[in-house]
Amino acid sequence: MKKVILSSVLMLALSISFVSCRDAADKAKSATDEAGAAMEQAGEDAKEMGTEAMEDAKEAGSEAMEQAEEAGEEIKAGAEDAANDLKSKAEEAGDDIKEKANEAASDVKDAANDATDKAKDAANSAADKAKAAVN
Repeated sequence: MKKVILSSVLMLALSISFVSCRDAADKAKSATDEAGAAMEQAGEDAKEMGTEAMEDAKEAGSEAMEQAEEAGEEIKAGAEDAANDLKSKAEEAGDDIKEKANEAASDVKDAANDATDKAKDAANSAADKAKAAVN
């Protein structure tokens, strides 16, 4: 009877640890999906800003020839600055997202290791108790 009860307790402890590992993996996948969506949004925003800069350049070009050259040069310089700013901001956002994803993955790994250790401890404890009960 004791063996049956101890075996049941051991199975319960193992099933709980597997469920918590699955939850941690689901959370990591969710964080990765959110990071990917943020990267896509940053890319779309950069594309929109580039498109708007090109439209501004076309409008300025329709003016007088002298003004068009001056405006084109100014817009080109501004667009390059804006593109450089967007690129650096996108890289920073990408680095932040990557860092957060790595942190989330590390947290999941730590949680999984903790759960595994707890399951091993519980199994060892149950085995020790079972041995003691048998003796």
